[in-house]
Amino acid sequence: MDADPQSRRRFLRTAGAALGLTGMPWRGFAGAASPPGAVNQPFGNGARELVAYPQKRPLLRITARPPHLETPFSVFNGGVITPNDAFFVRYHLANIPLSVDLNAYRLRIRGHVASELSLSLAELKGLGEAREVVAVNQCSGNSRGFSNPRVFGAQLGNGSMGNARWVGLPLKALLDKAGVLPAAKQVTFNGLDSPVLPSTPDFIKALDVDVAMQPDVLLAWGMNGGDIPLLNGYPLKLVVPGLFGTYWVKHLSDIEVIDAPFSGHDAFFMTTAYRVPDNDCACVAPGTAPAKTRPIGRLKVRSFITSLPNDAVVTLDAPIVLKGIAFDGGSGIRSVEVSADGGRAWREAALAGDLGRYSFREWTLRFTPRERGPMELRVRATAASGETQPDQATWNPAGYARNVIESIRVMVA
Repeated sequence: MDADPQSRRRFLRTAGAALGLTGMPWRGFAGAASPPGAVNQPFGNGARELVAYPQKRPLLRITARPPHLETPFSVFNGGVITPNDAFFVRYHLANIPLSVDLNAYRLRIRGHVASELSLSLAELKGLGEAREVVAVNQCSGNSRGFSNPRVFGAQLGNGSMGNARWVGLPLKALLDKAGVLPAAKQVTFNGLDSPVLPSTPDFIKALDVDVAMQPDVLLAWGMNGGDIPLLNGYPLKLVVPGLFGTYWVKHLSDIEVIDAPFSGHDAFFMTTAYRVPDNDCACVAPGTAPAKTRPIGRLKVRSFITSLPNDAVVTLDAPIVLKGIAFDGGSGIRSVEVSADGGRAWREAALAGDLGRYSFREWTLRFTPRERGPMELRVRATAASGETQPDQATWNPAGYARNVIESIRVMVA
């Protein structure tokens, strides 16, 4: 977001309506079996308005206050980099900043450090050389709407994810400047958004010190060649490549180094929320509760077909090029395979150029339908770590971390 006062005033004039007082449906949308200005997701309770928020094209509105916007899935067929104006938005607290004055903004680092610091954005940029990382930011509940049985929480399709070029200072450079003391165990991160009621816990996340010191963890101010949009965390966002988006704190303003595991009222989003069953599959039998949980962590391997929508019609004996994306938690994609017979036989797809181990990886496969009638196309990815997608969907009470083999139906005519 531009920092000049005129730009801030323009944002404030439009933000009130977009943040839930009134809607701004996209009149140009015409979806099959959907009214103008809406999208129907392929699960129960999946009807969503398309709404244009400041700095955003029309996105699927999940909630209005706090704003929660999902990227229309067709965007992902446009390339492996998700445009800033199409990038999903997810907040937990209703008091979000509608503008940020860079003259007043400071990033504070405190706690178990040799020197506490309070830095402007310009001073932060001067601490070291900027680094670029291409990385996927995926909401923990992406695809939750497909959970069966249904689970509590925002019923999301597959669009609460995006891939961008992030530019910023490695967090390690700031921690080294402050001087992390030997007793330090974790680092906590807080942003400019805040709760409405004192009884509501603040949204604060924590990383172990050794994770925070990894060179790819960034204090990012840049996104795809521009400033990070306000609704995605302007002016500074914590970028933790390979981990779910719950750790990617927006409007970052406060960093505290602590000498014990994060606990207490404001540790709710570490100690109670965003936790998964503590086992290999992070799953339990549907309808049951896990005996033990752990904080959600690294992304699982996933892949999608992006070039055809569900229920598309394709032509008999006419060659088509199937296309899609795959990603994992940071080992990189080893292979992608496609099945045209519901998973009985698989063909390996070609992988496109590699933008880095945290990025979407595009794949393509030339395919010619040879039989009339309905067909099920499936896609599965295998990561360099050896992790591959399961045939059957797993279940957990929050609907987190879905990564089952995805499929679409097509009709050969």
